[in-house]
Amino acid sequence: MFGLRALKETQEHTHSFYAASANTATAYPALTGDKQADVVVVGGGFSGVNTALELAERGFDVALIEANRIGWGATGRNGGQVIGGIGHTPERFKKSIGEAGIRDIYQMGIEARDVIRERVERYDIQCDLKWGYCDVALKPRHMKQFAEWQAFEKTIGNPHPYTLLDREEIKTYVNSDRYLGGLHNTANGHLHPLNLCIGEAQALNALGGAIYEQSRVVVIEPGALPVVRTEAGSITAKTVVLAGNAYMGGLVPKLSKQVLPSASSVIATAPLSPELAQQILPGDVAVCDPRTALDYFRLSADRRLLFGGLSNYTGMEPKNLKGVMYKKMTQVFPELENTAIDYAWSGWIGIGINRMPQLGQLSDNIHYIQAYSGHGVAPTHMMARVTAEKIAGESSRFEAMANIPHMAFPGGPLLGRAILAVGMTYYKALDLL
Repeated sequence: MFGLRALKETQEHTHSFYAASANTATAYPALTGDKQADVVVVGGGFSGVNTALELAERGFDVALIEANRIGWGATGRNGGQVIGGIGHTPERFKKSIGEAGIRDIYQMGIEARDVIRERVERYDIQCDLKWGYCDVALKPRHMKQFAEWQAFEKTIGNPHPYTLLDREEIKTYVNSDRYLGGLHNTANGHLHPLNLCIGEAQALNALGGAIYEQSRVVVIEPGALPVVRTEAGSITAKTVVLAGNAYMGGLVPKLSKQVLPSASSVIATAPLSPELAQQILPGDVAVCDPRTALDYFRLSADRRLLFGGLSNYTGMEPKNLKGVMYKKMTQVFPELENTAIDYAWSGWIGIGINRMPQLGQLSDNIHYIQAYSGHGVAPTHMMARVTAEKIAGESSRFEAMANIPHMAFPGGPLLGRAILAVGMTYYKALDLL
């Protein structure tokens, strides 16, 4: 086992490959003075930026408040994998959402990727978007699961083909002796997440949306016209949307009790030669294995291998982050044994007990979005759209998500981490079978 340390945070971006290769450094003003808006959104990640953008596209006067920088949290630190689906097995909630709600959630899971495609095309966002994805099998039972998954995608109307690959066929996409086979599709893909979010914020700003950075919210005053206050200013609005996810802290105790910040880590190698990049990932796809504490990886546009995983419920990262992740990476690709690691970073993902995104209202005019449980690049965009639809009075799809029941972690964060750690240990043991 490796030693752990707390994540060190500053108001500027963490030292990640994404921050180092961002198209532009954002420099929106801090909020000062007292202002008004139709809607104020708290949180400058995918959920917040896209909710604000969806509303601005509909003609709302929108203001966005971010405590640090646009994309500073999980949005600008993740693996950059665009994966469809909303949460896990919505059938569990049939009593609460009905068959229609289950169908809505599966269709939203398909549409989620299309939202990103539309955003990139409409606003010409340069974020290295590429389609292609493989789930990879470590055990024979994974291949059985993939075959069932392939059949299931047809039943829910996914128009994209899913192709089952044997041990030799998978090597045309992911050339590692570690895998027994896989499941390939072109519905999913990968991109530079920070550049996507920065581009979406620029689109919001061009539509007249006000953006405030370095403006931490200290209190939210509910009422007929709720007020969102920072240390130096305030915004009075008709509607508030809270989209801080794992980084909301204790701003709203009810929400903080339902989401547990969990750490996940990523490394980025030095740029690989064209020959080596082609050798290890000839399909240039995003890749995940099916374990509870999974590995996920892909190539960047400049041919770095971005390798992530190591999810844990302590909220901390390994003291020797580069070393631990390097060992995991070379177990998959021994060819990278002498490859330098240029970047290593961690961040928090918001975990919910039932592994479904949490979408709802604290009152008629205060909405919230959180808890993607490590699967958020595409679902954030869909939850933002559904929330905007609700505020605009255009759709009932919001209800399918809002009617899912969510539990608070019993005993607060410490006991919650212990409970999830026991659960992860159980599922890790199953992964070994």
